[in-house]
Amino acid sequence: MQEVFVGPSRLAGRVTPPPSKSMAHRVLIGAALAGISLGELERWGITGELGGDIQATRSCLQALLAPGGEPAVLDCRESGSTLRFLLPVAAALGRRALFVGAETLARRPLRDYVSILGERGVRLTFPGEANLPVQVEGRLQAGVFQVPGHITSQYITGLLLALPLVAGKSTIQLTSPLQSAPYVELTQAVLAQFGVAVETISQGDGTPAGWRVSGQQRYRVPQRPVALEADFSQGAFWLVAAFLGHGVEVQGLTPQSLQGDRAIVALLAELAAAAPGEELRISAAQTPDLVPILAVAACSRPGVTIIEDAQRLRFKESDRLLSTSAMLNSLGGSVEVRGGSLFIHGGGQLAGGTVQAQGDHRIAMAAAIAALNSQNGVRIVGSDAVAKSYPHFFQELKRLGGDVRGI
Repeated sequence: MQEVFVGPSRLAGRVTPPPSKSMAHRVLIGAALAGISLGELERWGITGELGGDIQATRSCLQALLAPGGEPAVLDCRESGSTLRFLLPVAAALGRRALFVGAETLARRPLRDYVSILGERGVRLTFPGEANLPVQVEGRLQAGVFQVPGHITSQYITGLLLALPLVAGKSTIQLTSPLQSAPYVELTQAVLAQFGVAVETISQGDGTPAGWRVSGQQRYRVPQRPVALEADFSQGAFWLVAAFLGHGVEVQGLTPQSLQGDRAIVALLAELAAAAPGEELRISAAQTPDLVPILAVAACSRPGVTIIEDAQRLRFKESDRLLSTSAMLNSLGGSVEVRGGSLFIHGGGQLAGGTVQAQGDHRIAMAAAIAALNSQNGVRIVGSDAVAKSYPHFFQELKRLGGDVRGI
């Protein structure tokens, strides 16, 4: 476990976030199912610099699509996207597979797939009480799939990736309101680039009620490589640094992007426009990954900021409700967890101190940005967690003028 110290600093310069991790997962899978060699994807910008999650998807695809009748062993490492996207794909291919991964991943929700897939020809076997390892057997059949939308949108994406491969027409029906809806829209957009069509079933208010998917579709090679957008999830850290007064220009972000975390721009504008002392409420239902860095921004404004609808944060790489509050409180902030909400009492300068990243890349990066305007700086224990999504984050922070020691 590595440690990095980030001292009070003034940043200046231009920075381009890495390509979107959410988009890269989907493009990798689409490309592999279209028959594109994973080695060819280097020219698409899908390289080892994208972090451990993307490398997990890459290696799992190699194992899943390898010739031969032996059961495939898919090590998803810490990647929830890899696990939840590829489990239905393995079932659609009729490939017997054993999914394994890190202890943190084994604690994240997965068993809903038992009821989602169980009546459609798929058997999931869990040898222990944890959600990993899990063995997948059988071949996925078309039909009606009832899926909760409030747990993770990744169940929807997994099915949308898999169902075009099976024979027959399928319908996905939501049994609860969909959270992180933009990620499903992103899935549909990537599928379209590989020639796969999905029909959205809308409710009266325009929100999705489900999707219709025709089977026996072919993933086709696009005429040109799919361009990966810069990642708003990672760009959010630099945008908050700019919000805190640093001369950082964030380049490469697409304003019309389907990435849900593009909302960081509007949320920071909302924080800036709030009157001193005003209570501000922000919903995290569609943008849970923004919460740690958004909480850092909220600490800087006088008044109470309530980040609500954040129950799902308890099932990320860490319990992010607790780890976000612990991070800021250890630095001299005042943050409370009440149910599924964070209550942030802001306005004062953070003193600094020591933060335990708890294996969570977003906590490590948020702590580093919080350190910039602190009195004494921050020692981040477990700073190597950033390798999951942004391996060169601390190098970029130092290049921009950050007082970074230990890299």
